[in-house]
Amino acid sequence: MILALDIGSSSVRAALYDGEANQIPNASIKIERALTLTTDGGAEIDADEAFAQVVGAIDALLAKTANIKGEITHVASCSFWHSLLGIDAKGKPTTKVLTWADRRSREYSAVLKHKLDEKETHQRTGAMFHSSFWPAKLLWIRNEFPEVFAKTTRWLSLSDYIALQLFGTAVTSVSMASGTGIFDIRKCVWDKKFLKFLKIDKDKLAQISNDPATFRLSAKYQKRWPRLAASGWFTTLADGAADNIGSGCDTKKKAALMIGTSAAMRVVYAGEPPKRIPKGLWCYRVDRKRVIVGGALSDGGNLHALICERFNLPANADELVAQREPADGLVVIPFFFGERSTGYDENASGAIIGMTAAHDGIDVLRAAMEGVAFRLEDIFVRLQKVVKIEDIVASGGALRESPEWTKIISDVLGRDLTLSGVGEASMRGAVLLAMESLGKIEEIK
Repeated sequence: MILALDIGSSSVRAALYDGEANQIPNASIKIERALTLTTDGGAEIDADEAFAQVVGAIDALLAKTANIKGEITHVASCSFWHSLLGIDAKGKPTTKVLTWADRRSREYSAVLKHKLDEKETHQRTGAMFHSSFWPAKLLWIRNEFPEVFAKTTRWLSLSDYIALQLFGTAVTSVSMASGTGIFDIRKCVWDKKFLKFLKIDKDKLAQISNDPATFRLSAKYQKRWPRLAASGWFTTLADGAADNIGSGCDTKKKAALMIGTSAAMRVVYAGEPPKRIPKGLWCYRVDRKRVIVGGALSDGGNLHALICERFNLPANADELVAQREPADGLVVIPFFFGERSTGYDENASGAIIGMTAAHDGIDVLRAAMEGVAFRLEDIFVRLQKVVKIEDIVASGGALRESPEWTKIISDVLGRDLTLSGVGEASMRGAVLLAMESLGKIEEIK
């Protein structure tokens, strides 16, 4: 069996999978959590609390599955992209875990644009200059909190910090490193030009593991979890990349469209990054032989929830949306949580335009759903410059709960959407890639 972990920003999930990459019935655990939001744009998690939640999820899963026979030979995991924290010489956190949604460093994106060539850097790292990535955050910490920066000996993703606690080694995957914005996606190494500009030695970052290296638990955690004492742990993958794999979207012809808290459209394929990454899109790595290209929106299910709350809409709001025609002249610009793809404008803000006394909250909700759909269309059009998408697989809690939103997006894209029937696609993707690395399967399906 393989134990799988999904370390998300809103929950930690753990489950057991069999040798066919099927989740074993009644062998899963979910621990809910929430980001701490600050009035100045912060969105963070406490590193030790986050690690304790991972430990708690594993504790609970092992207790729940104590009577299930079989050896847990490996552990596979995925985690949310773009997180950043610092640690001191003793391995203690010097910062909170700053997530992609943390916008406090947004002023430093302009500094990067002034001092560096964004177009050239985008082609090398796959990332635009934006507060969701490490460079702006690192400049912000260096300038605003010099004492914190000075005592920080290493900069890590949350998953790297978890590896440090469990294995005694701060190790990261190509997948996680590629989402930092300081990684050369073509050479699969930390980007030398960016490190020189940031004045950070690569020894201050996590070690990039070799595919398909595995690690062992420290003596402390071998004692805590005897069933995992001999298990091999794969380095953590990015959840977006794992989601594509788990939902079967791993060719140039098939795109994954997801709306959960945020929203995204992504294509995974075996091969090298595009010779020219379209402006406004990002390009990261799944592993050393696969890349992932796409765009991500900061507004998704969170915008839906915001409008339902502010307008005090009923529980059947989506049913009421389905009964309405689009309101003429009413437009919602979906940048209430900031903008990432495709404009990466740090100063973007949401807006409701053309609202009159004749409109109500249901009209606004429908217009917001349409606004997100048109942002996804922009990503779709740009993706078509590097791949020819034939099928689009839709997933995410927001779409599962709203058939009407799925229909709206389908109408805007002019394409049929196939709703994914795969549960916990990110965990399954991590398991499938682990099995491929072990030679258990020749081709991921």
